[in-house]
Amino acid sequence: MMQHLRNPKNVKLVSLFIAAIFVLGCFALSVTQSGFSKMASAAASESAIGVVNFQMVVTQSPELAKVRTAMQEEVKNAQKDFETKSASMNDQEKQQYYQQLQERLANKEKELMDPLMKGIEDAIKKVADKKGLSVVVEKSTVVYGGVDITDEVAKSLQTAKK
Repeated sequence: MMQHLRNPKNVKLVSLFIAAIFVLGCFALSVTQSGFSKMASAAASESAIGVVNFQMVVTQSPELAKVRTAMQEEVKNAQKDFETKSASMNDQEKQQYYQQLQERLANKEKELMDPLMKGIEDAIKKVADKKGLSVVVEKSTVVYGGVDITDEVAKSLQTAKK
């Protein structure tokens, strides 16, 4: 068998066969890659991505002032409550009661912020639907690209509250 492989005619045939397989493999790879990139670019053009500076939208929201006012009132009430009730408590009881008040304040803040956040998310969805965006991400996480809709979302929140 080794003698058949050493025959120059057979070596040429085997080399030609291997070269043909290599060329066909490269051709198939290039066709696959070019077809894939066309599909990827078509998918990218169909699914536009929007970006929004969520923190800026929250700070510009007209509802945030109402939330802050309500929270300041809650904090004042909690301080008064703590001062009156903790006068007769020892240090450990004061610490436990203070933690309970902190939890109560955190729950109140969540209760007040949830509708604000829901309203902002709804505004983002409306603007995204209007612009034909299928995905909206936080602007700080995007390195490059995306349609910035921050100003439009802020404006829609301002007009919705008037």
